[in-house]
Amino acid sequence: MRSALTRAANRLVGGVRWYVRELMDESAYDRYVTHARRNHPEAEVPSRRDFERMRTDRQEADPRQGFRCC
Repeated sequence: MRSALTRAANRLVGGVRWYVRELMDESAYDRYVTHARRNHPEAEVPSRRDFERMRTDRQEADPRQGFRCC
């Protein structure tokens, strides 16, 4: 049986992981896949690599994004 301290530590680590993923926008692909499957079930969902490429291209083409440092 796990102790209350172990459960609390696991919740804390899970919360930190969620926060960092949201902060770094790492969860964007997961949200995109959920949206695509719910609203466009017939459409093919791109791979994560293709999604990131499309996202980067879109950001670089948008003049409101400004220039990138790296």
